[in-house]
Amino acid sequence: MNADKKGSEKSLGVADGEKIISMLSLPKADADLLRECEVETFRASGPGGQHVNKTESAVRLSHLPSGIVVSAQQERSQHRNKAICLEKLRKKIAQLNYKRPKRVPTRVPRSAKNRTLELKAHRSQSRLGACRA
Repeated sequence: MNADKKGSEKSLGVADGEKIISMLSLPKADADLLRECEVETFRASGPGGQHVNKTESAVRLSHLPSGIVVSAQQERSQHRNKAICLEKLRKKIAQLNYKRPKRVPTRVPRSAKNRTLELKAHRSQSRLGACRA
């Protein structure tokens, strides 16, 4: 990942083993995002008969700044598959950019501890009273 790409990456400086985690910012417009990608078309596989076998409707997008590759071949239309690829790419990058919130440790309040201790004391007193009778 190069940080010299038109401000598409912001380095956090957090090391995860040998891999540096960085936040990727994507352009809002699909046309701008497509300029950052390498588009490859190929023939889709699977059911669909002659139409699938003759047309190159499947699309593979390679996002050059991040190295993420997504592909789609669900639809008969190349344009629709390209739109599906863009959605997948945005979801994948959002997933990579997601940073889990820091866990806030919680503790049992003192009043709850006192209540538990009082109940235990009361329970032991009632058992002792039953055993003596």
